[in-house]
Amino acid sequence: MKIALIGYGKMGKTIEKIAAERGHTISHIIEKDSANGIEVLKPENTDVAIEFSQPESAVQNILACLKQDVPVISGTTGWLDKLPEVEQACNEHNGTFFYASNYSIGVNIFFKLNKYLAKLMNGQSDYDVSMKEIHHTEKKDSPSGTALTLINDILPHQPKLSGWVETHEKPTDKLPIESIREGKVPGTHSITYTSRIDQITIEHEAFGREGFALGAVLVSEWIKDKKGMLSMENFLSF
Repeated sequence: MKIALIGYGKMGKTIEKIAAERGHTISHIIEKDSANGIEVLKPENTDVAIEFSQPESAVQNILACLKQDVPVISGTTGWLDKLPEVEQACNEHNGTFFYASNYSIGVNIFFKLNKYLAKLMNGQSDYDVSMKEIHHTEKKDSPSGTALTLINDILPHQPKLSGWVETHEKPTDKLPIESIREGKVPGTHSITYTSRIDQITIEHEAFGREGFALGAVLVSEWIKDKKGMLSMENFLSF
């Protein structure tokens, strides 16, 4: 398989390593200041593009791939307010677009646990829910895309909450999110339900980028001949 990398930071380099180990070819590497732009990507030279760039450039990158009939997988977070524009382009070009806030298989199992626990806690008014997420200092968005996915699965089952807020405090009508940026932490997310008499916590801790990168490469192998807007729900058949 011929894979193009859009964004060549630490994640892009890890994806490159894992793709090579699995027998794939990197057709193009497109960095922020590369002389070779996305316009070089064509179905003849690229089977799929994996896009891990920056929030400010992600939408332009994705739209260019769709326009050029190159399937694109994106793991960039912080741009989802433009998702309707991407969906429209995907439909117009009969394209293939796959998005996940996190490609780790373990994290996606964690998403399912979070959703299930949120349903169990619905109506348990003695418990207050809170969240903490920790990432490396180079991460641009806050809270993380993974945290936002977790939040969106909790709030429908917490009728006493009207939304979320980044804070160290515990407001009565918002889900409090504590976002910490320190060192080289790949990513830790925890959700806690606290009452007067006990506490329930679920947590996922990544040990490195390999899990995220491997997931993106596995999706690249799976996505061949598929069309439309796709997600980890489709990939994992949960």
